[in-house]
Amino acid sequence: MKYLLILISFLAFSANAQKADIGKVLDDWHKAAADVKFEAYFDAFAKDAVYIGTDAAENWKVNEFKAWAKPYFDKGTTWNFKAVERTIFLSPDGKLAWFDELLDTQMKLCRGSGVLVKENGKWKIAHYVLSMTVPNDNVDEVVRVKAMLEDAYLKRKS
Repeated sequence: MKYLLILISFLAFSANAQKADIGKVLDDWHKAAADVKFEAYFDAFAKDAVYIGTDAAENWKVNEFKAWAKPYFDKGTTWNFKAVERTIFLSPDGKLAWFDELLDTQMKLCRGSGVLVKENGKWKIAHYVLSMTVPNDNVDEVVRVKAMLEDAYLKRKS
């Protein structure tokens, strides 16, 4: 029984340590964008990563996202996201993590969510989704603002 308790304590410590590592990866990633550090920002991604932005057309493989973002980094006009809440989950084998975060951004509050994988012993972002929040009382207003653009987008997709 004593050894079982020691094992459980070790596993809990290990999970907390991994979550702390993941939190640091995400914080450093957001900071790299704010500090206009292109290489550091994109080094955080897994080789086959996907980034989904706030616009319906923004569903990029990491190399596409890199090409889109490069001019912003070159001009020094990047984004500044700071997590104000974050929840991290780990797979039982400790090789996969998923998270959600509430972000303070230039767009006001946004949500980020994603998946990280371990590549060569390092956590890498494999999938990230950025979403703007919409207060429930303002949904109808927001829908009216975006309806014409998104209806046209849907028409092109069908």
